[in-house]
Amino acid sequence: MSSLGPQPVSTPGASYSVSYTLLIRNCGQLLTLAGGRPNRPLTTDWLTLHDAYVACRGSKIVAVGRMGELDESQITTDTQVLDAQGRVVMPGLVECHTHLVFAGNRAHEFQRKLQGESYLDILASGGGILSTVRATRAASEAELLDHALRHLRDFRRYGVTTVEAKSGYGLDKETELRLVHVAQQAGQQQPVRVVPTFLGAHVVPPEFQGRPADYLDYLVREVLPELQGKAAFVDIFCEQGAFSVADSRRYLQQAQALGFWLKIHAEQLHDMGGCAMAADLGAVSVDHCDYLSLEDAARLGNGGEGQTIAVLLPLVPLFLRQEKYAPGRQFIDRGLPVAISTDFNPGSCPSKNLWLALSMACLKMDLTPREAIAGVTINAAWALRLESEIGSIEVGKQADILVLDVRDYTEIPYWLGENPVRQVVIGGCLQD
Repeated sequence: MSSLGPQPVSTPGASYSVSYTLLIRNCGQLLTLAGGRPNRPLTTDWLTLHDAYVACRGSKIVAVGRMGELDESQITTDTQVLDAQGRVVMPGLVECHTHLVFAGNRAHEFQRKLQGESYLDILASGGGILSTVRATRAASEAELLDHALRHLRDFRRYGVTTVEAKSGYGLDKETELRLVHVAQQAGQQQPVRVVPTFLGAHVVPPEFQGRPADYLDYLVREVLPELQGKAAFVDIFCEQGAFSVADSRRYLQQAQALGFWLKIHAEQLHDMGGCAMAADLGAVSVDHCDYLSLEDAARLGNGGEGQTIAVLLPLVPLFLRQEKYAPGRQFIDRGLPVAISTDFNPGSCPSKNLWLALSMACLKMDLTPREAIAGVTINAAWALRLESEIGSIEVGKQADILVLDVRDYTEIPYWLGENPVRQVVIGGCLQD
């Protein structure tokens, strides 16, 4: 697999000499998310245009600028015109860490959480992830697809235009391959882009209980070869009760040798050193990071030169009633770029509200509104190796655009839990 890598694109104010198929005009604030350092995730500020427009031809953005620069000759009777009427316009949200495809739910465990049982306690008793594994193995492909499509409709209503979809609720060859296939099908049957990730190394399945290394060998031998060309990323849960740092390293190295990009769930509940290990291997992202040390964060950031993204998931400690949140402010201050995601899943975050996650990143991780907005757009695109295609409003990028029902970007995290989306455009097409 070759890296998509960042590609040069034109800057706001540039345009192609073509007529427009879609024009969004009178944007009070156009949040471009452009203007950072070339070929680097965003750890600096980004460009906002006032009284602006964005124009598309087909699925691509072809012109961006201030209203006084708009070339009216490119507007024809076939141009669909949206008047933002002074509202905020921004890129579509990029949801870079979800467990989209599963069966059942874990509402029956909610009371156990309220009574004080921990995430790892429930897992050790055969609940948690293993509970969802049993339900998912028993579900048909049609049932799984129906659930995934419903979740994607919900994501789209929140303005999410790209969704990463992890497997991990099968833990056997047949079901894991089915989950990746369902994610692919779901992406083909509706407009939201779906990016499959293989998380077969979620926990050790009952069939390999007490033999985590043997299970990882099984995945490398029997499953990963079947996934080449079907899933770009391989992920692993490096945590007590799941997989050790040493086993995770060996597995990720083997996946990398097969051509996969790497991700890791690490430092969610303990500081085990998994994030630093994965970053040393060139991981695209390290996810959770609640217990990531500031020393390791600085090492990953490498003075702002690193390209590994820390994907922070603030709704998880909220739902699990934990006090510890990733120190996102301090990560950014140490040059480590940050993305924000929900971690939508049936156990630790049954929420698809990425706007709420954005607000919680400000409230509990001390991000500024501008940093949090970057975390759900361009930096989340970096976490999926799609930064050259989506995540900002620039000429040449895919026309995934939101019109919000607010007039200043500072209102976005302020309206806690509300959905500010008025209109969603995906690939240049206005969605219902």
